[in-house]
Amino acid sequence: MFKKILIANRGEIACRVIKTAKLMGIKTVAVYSDADRNALHVKMADEAVHIGPAPAAQSYIVIDKIMEAVRATGAEAVHPGYGFLSENRNFAAALEKEGVVFVGPPSPAIEAMGDKITSKKIAQKAGVSTVPGHMGLIADADEAVKIASQIGYPVMIKASAGGGGKGMRIAWTDDEAREGFQSSKNEAAASFGDDRIFIEKFVTQPRHIEIQVLADKHGNTVYLHERECSIQRRNQKVIEEAPSPFLDEATRKAMGEQACALARAVGYTSAGTVEFIVDGNRNFFFLEMNTRLQVEHPVTELITGVDLVEQMIRVANGEPLPFRQEDLKINGWAMESRLYAEDPYRNFLPSIGRLTRYRPPVEGPTATGIVRNDTGVYEGGEISMYYDPMIAKLCTWGPTRADAIEEMRLALDTFEVEGIGHNLPFCSAVMDHPRFTSGNITTAFIAEEYVGGFTGATLDRLLLRRVAAAAAAMNRVAEIRRTRISGTMDNHTRRVGDDWVVTLQDESMALTILADHAGSTVTFADGQALRVESDWTPGQPLARLTVDGKPLVIKTTKIPMGFRMRLRGADLKVHVQTPRQKELAGLMLEKTPPDTSKYLLCPMPGLVVKIAVSEGDEVQEGQALATVEAMKMENILKAERKGVVKKINASAGASLRVDDVIMEFE
Repeated sequence: MFKKILIANRGEIACRVIKTAKLMGIKTVAVYSDADRNALHVKMADEAVHIGPAPAAQSYIVIDKIMEAVRATGAEAVHPGYGFLSENRNFAAALEKEGVVFVGPPSPAIEAMGDKITSKKIAQKAGVSTVPGHMGLIADADEAVKIASQIGYPVMIKASAGGGGKGMRIAWTDDEAREGFQSSKNEAAASFGDDRIFIEKFVTQPRHIEIQVLADKHGNTVYLHERECSIQRRNQKVIEEAPSPFLDEATRKAMGEQACALARAVGYTSAGTVEFIVDGNRNFFFLEMNTRLQVEHPVTELITGVDLVEQMIRVANGEPLPFRQEDLKINGWAMESRLYAEDPYRNFLPSIGRLTRYRPPVEGPTATGIVRNDTGVYEGGEISMYYDPMIAKLCTWGPTRADAIEEMRLALDTFEVEGIGHNLPFCSAVMDHPRFTSGNITTAFIAEEYVGGFTGATLDRLLLRRVAAAAAAMNRVAEIRRTRISGTMDNHTRRVGDDWVVTLQDESMALTILADHAGSTVTFADGQALRVESDWTPGQPLARLTVDGKPLVIKTTKIPMGFRMRLRGADLKVHVQTPRQKELAGLMLEKTPPDTSKYLLCPMPGLVVKIAVSEGDEVQEGQALATVEAMKMENILKAERKGVVKKINASAGASLRVDDVIMEFE
């Protein structure tokens, strides 16, 4: 077995590989850029080598710099993780030439499958079902529009060397095809150093289901069942699960066998993923093969008990797989929520800054399941604008799909992240969405269910009452503490009353609270009584309670006459007042927010790529005004209404913060 492995990556995947390597007794080498000098993967590794400036194009994807680190440390093998150089055949070939083992497939397989155009042709020859499309390279936007029209809208414009949603657009019209072609080309060049583009038919009502394969150097190839990855935003997966709630055993077997056939056709070894698009009738079509470890691999590990990183290392070392296809059973259900530094309340725009609080749920077995959190950050660390916005991958396992979802609900409510915008509330909202819990999902789920964007979840009446009861009990604890601080413990101490009005989610609930040594009983005006028990004390940001016999976890901070409470995707201002305070509060005037309609504000920290208009120009609704790049993604900012540009405050190349003024209108 190898004595030392270098991980040519960063963030959570580098940490993930290091964990398994340590369990196997293998020493690890991390590489890092200027921005990652204090990163978690650097702290975890046995050695670390600096490889250059923050931009990935000057550090993590520079083959020569990685090779220098390999030589300097004497690493015998390199694990590439995912992204960066993981699917770069030149990198694999360079390692082979150096006599260093690449923990992944052979370079010819990377070349064949890493190029989406070539891979589709090979898939067709191997008997794998494929999506109609144009497999040739496309020269310019005019040709892209012509091809898209011939295929028939909608079409998917994709980077040939792409992955992770980068360099990918859906076009429904000629204008969208023209605009999407150029944006995809730019993103592909920036992310992969390869701007080749192709176009294929976009399957409507699709589900994204992928098959995990594993092959050794002794002719053994198996599939480890499927992952459902249909909850996506801008073609980037957000929620994944294994197995799929949609597949039957016959379809699962057919997809798995085709995935293995494709792997054998290219002489594949190591772990890889064959992605399929599946329609409502369970017809499936090949999308691409990812010749690397997939981001969402933990859910497969949770239902099969197989450590994929360990098997990759053992296969690279020449060992045969220790199991056969018939040994790989599905045990229970697993969920994964990708926690991104993206603000769901601002259309999921990137957010950067310091993690002032980062407290994930405790990993390991729970009373009814398992919690796992793959992460590459820590409290006090910085989220950089230079890399992918993923913070962590929170995973849960349960005996059934409903159990895994309930485990995820509690884990998300327990997860504390402060200092940056993040999509944790959105992930929580999805877990409670009836369409998701029913399993009736497609890749259009987010676009269809959150048409106007995400504005927070609305709690149902049953949960709302449980929160109101919790707030009343917590307020009583806080009031008692205040009386003890401000008064004395004699008979003159102010008594905390029993009658209160809790206002939340535009609803006021009159209630009475009676406490004893074990907890409180909260009785509502209609006679419903809920028992509340908790050891919460004022100042604790996380309240763990039992309400009506069921666990309830709430992130909480104090506000005047109440609490800010966050749970299940909802962000609530909860006021707990005496009946008289409630009456007087109704007489107060509400503060109105400032009018910013005459400004184009930068919605996220980023770099201005292009200003598309000039001062004095008349612009129409929907017209492109500027392009801002953040976290490897281009964002085109468009006019919300007709107007005239009065002043432009930013130029191409400028680095902007959130809400910096890009331009003003008359």
